[in-house]
Formats: sequence, structure tokens, C-alpha cells
Amino acid sequence: MNKFPPQVTIIMATYNRVSFIRESLESIKNQVFTNWECLIIDDGGTDKTAEVIAPVLEQDKRFQFFKRPDNYLKGLPGCRNYGLDLAKGDYIIFFDDDDIVHPQNLELSVLELSRNAVSFCRYIRAVFYDTFDYKFDYSKDYNSFFIDKRDVFSLLNQDLPFNSCAVLWKKECFVENRYTEYLLHAEEWELYSRILSTDITGISIEKTLFFARKHSNSMTGQYFRLDPIRTQSNIDAILLVIKNLKEKQQLNYSIIRYFVAMSYGYSEYDLFGQLMKQLEYTGFDYFKWRSFYFVLPLRFRITKLKKRIIKK
Repeated sequence: MNKFPPQVTIIMATYNRVSFIRESLESIKNQVFTNWECLIIDDGGTDKTAEVIAPVLEQDKRFQFFKRPDNYLKGLPGCRNYGLDLAKGDYIIFFDDDDIVHPQNLELSVLELSRNAVSFCRYIRAVFYDTFDYKFDYSKDYNSFFIDKRDVFSLLNQDLPFNSCAVLWKKECFVENRYTEYLLHAEEWELYSRILSTDITGISIEKTLFFARKHSNSMTGQYFRLDPIRTQSNIDAILLVIKNLKEKQQLNYSIIRYFVAMSYGYSEYDLFGQLMKQLEYTGFDYFKWRSFYFVLPLRFRITKLKKRIIKK
């Protein structure tokens, strides 16, 4: 066992995931890079997760199991903030309790951070259903590109997805930035856009190093079943993003247009009105965006028509 402090801290929040967590921990054990600690933060689960992972904790002391204290809000953000407060590593990564990690995940991510003057390493995340085939690509040949605050819009509109389990961060990124604990959806999207809007830079490597399991009880599954609590959380996250970019003077036409268009899908929540209030738009600016919002249904119909014509 390594006698030195861990270089990487893996933070894994868990809640009633007894069916999958053992497999996820085994994939972490199989990492080529070995100088890590894995903090498993239980969010008040009621199944037999603790019993199932007990042999892993006994055999490998790099794994540690904690219960989320009451001074952190229940939910993924609170568990991850608690993990950040416990972390000893210079690098931080968040893994989910039902996914599979590529054996080279930490090796290649740490390598990129050590040889480039950057604060995070992003990589590709793939999705799988049911069982995983464990046929890994061990090649070290891949393309890469750098990322900075000019890419915030690409993060926001998902052209450049920042999945929580697909980024290794320097710990310094979280000194002044933590998860917003009352958010139950889009919490990582909001936090990572906030971090990227600072002057830090990162690198993205074009290699799949994480495999996300899709099933009916996943957090995204709950959201797309139109859970009203998570819908409201998504709205709250949008308003926080706007607030942050406004304070940093990084709002531009494309970002505002994107969120105004998005607000049409939340008309029953008056997201448009909330955006205008957050932006403090009155007079001509308000009228301009109100007009844009008013003609959105026509724009959407024209776009659908164009797509049908192209298909023909």
C-alpha cells in the first residue's frame, strides 16, 4: 500500500445502489494509476450497500465509507461537498455508484495535467445498457484540444458536455467554487460553467475513459419523467448561470438567445419573465426579447418543416 498521501481523490456519492456499486468499485480497483483514495459518501440509504461493500473496504484501505452529516443537505451536491472537505488528493474526480471506469482513466488524466499548464482534463463518456462487455481500448494515441472561458457557451448548450464523471480537476478549482446544495438537477452544469467562467484553462482528450450505465432509476431518468422538483431545480440552475455570467460580464447575444428560446419550454413557470428580471431588462431590451419570444412557436414550426423537406 502506498505510504504517501493520495494524489487523486475520487468522490462517490451513493444512495441505495446495492445492485451496482460493487462492480463500480471493482473498476476503480483496476486502475493502472494506483495513488488514489476513494471516498464513498452514503446519502442516507436504506439498502444493504454497507454490507455489500464491506469486503472491499477491508481488503483495500484506499476505499473509505462515510455517512453524510446533517450539516450538508441531502442529495448529490451535499455529498460531493462533504467529500471535497475530506479530500486529501491534489486532484479531484467524481464517479457515480453505478458506472464503469476505464482502467486508464486516472493514468491518462493525471498525465495530461502533469505535462500541460492546465487545471482540468476532460475526456469522452460513453453510455451502456444492462451488462458491460469490458472490451477496453488501451491505445494512448488520441487527439486533444484546450478549453477556456471562451467555451462556456459550448458547455451550456451541450456542444461540449461536461459530465461530472468525465473531468479530472485540480483541487484548487474548488477552493472558491462548490456545488449549490439545494439543486437536485443540473447542479454540475451550473458549477462547471461557473468554474470555466474564471481564468482557468483545461484540456480535452478524445478518448473514452468512462462508461455510464443507463437504467430507470438513474437521476436523469427521474428528470425526464418530468419530476416537478427537478424541473424547478433546472430553472434555478439556469438563473444561477445567468447571474454568474452577468456578474463576470460574460453574457452575449448567443447565450441570452439560447436561454430565451429554452424558456419557451417552461412557459408555465414563467421562466422568460424570471430571465428578464435577472437580466434587469426594461424598455427596448425587454421589448426586443419579448418579440423574439413571441415568434418562437412560428420559428419552431418552420424549423420542423425544413427538417422534413431535407429528409425527403
